[in-house]
Amino acid sequence: MNNATNAASLQALGGTGLDEGTANRLWQTGRVIELPEGQQVFAPGEACQGWLLVLSGSVRVSFTADTGREMLLYRVGSGETCVLTTACLLGEDLYSATGETEAPTRAFMLPAPAVSRFLDESPAFRRLVFNGFGQRLGEILKRMEDAVFHRIDARLARLLLEKSGDGKDIVATQAELAGELGTAREVVSRQIARWAREGIVERRRGTIAVLRPEELRRLGEISSGEL
Repeated sequence: MNNATNAASLQALGGTGLDEGTANRLWQTGRVIELPEGQQVFAPGEACQGWLLVLSGSVRVSFTADTGREMLLYRVGSGETCVLTTACLLGEDLYSATGETEAPTRAFMLPAPAVSRFLDESPAFRRLVFNGFGQRLGEILKRMEDAVFHRIDARLARLLLEKSGDGKDIVATQAELAGELGTAREVVSRQIARWAREGIVERRRGTIAVLRPEELRRLGEISSGEL
């Protein structure tokens, strides 16, 4: 794939009016990185090396508290940028969370020293950066709202439905599910055990099967209160 085609791909992924000239300059200044599944992209205390736009794959960004409990903040998919990376670049700060690939991932990286120059020179690039920042911040606030104000059984029901898709078994540990919800593994284990006794789900070797999705949909409509 030649530079012109690569720049056109970058322009299309930006989705915010990134003009051809800016896309070409970005592509010539930055580079593409290829990361295998399970590769750590950044960790707490590390300096940001550059602005990232995911071209394919997925990066999971999570925060680990002093207690050791982990919480998923967001995922960065194709055509998306990492709000934490943007914040670290703008604030000249260090990372406070962990980013790890969930699948083989290809991303475009613009070196940190070039980010300020493009922000100053290109309105289109500024829109690309700050639109991504605003959208992702909204997602984080929604996740925080769910964690604080919504019942854990309703949130777990919605998560299981999302992961089961068209009826496939869910390949995830209870610790991983707890991390997605920002709660303790014991809370998830207790709730799944209860649903297993009621015949709503079935725990299998390394997987969870949803037997009564209609019941999970009903439970998922519960939006407030405590477990």
